[in-house]
Amino acid sequence: MSAPETDVQVVFCTAPDERVAEDLARALVEGKLAACVNLVTSVRSIYAWQGEVQEDQEVLLVIKTRRDLCSALSDRIQALHPYDVPEVVVLPVVGGSADYLDWVRSECAS
Repeated sequence: MSAPETDVQVVFCTAPDERVAEDLARALVEGKLAACVNLVTSVRSIYAWQGEVQEDQEVLLVIKTRRDLCSALSDRIQALHPYDVPEVVVLPVVGGSADYLDWVRSECAS
């Protein structure tokens, strides 16, 4: 039996450096599109781009938000991000601390 999905989502996004990651995180939290953004530095990314294998050091943003804000959050990332195709991967939260999930809901825009 699996747990029912909540209305809280986790969004992954990578950025080229800490400054871009910080700017994105602040814009999302200040704009009430996210309750919290964790910045994970020194992420080594190996990926295919334009027919070649690339390797870069990036910063991973782990963004907590509500499902109903994911589209607006994605649009904001697209508008602010320097990459041609920024990563926006949304994962459902199927459980967690009720108090924490309530906090995420309350900190995001209504």
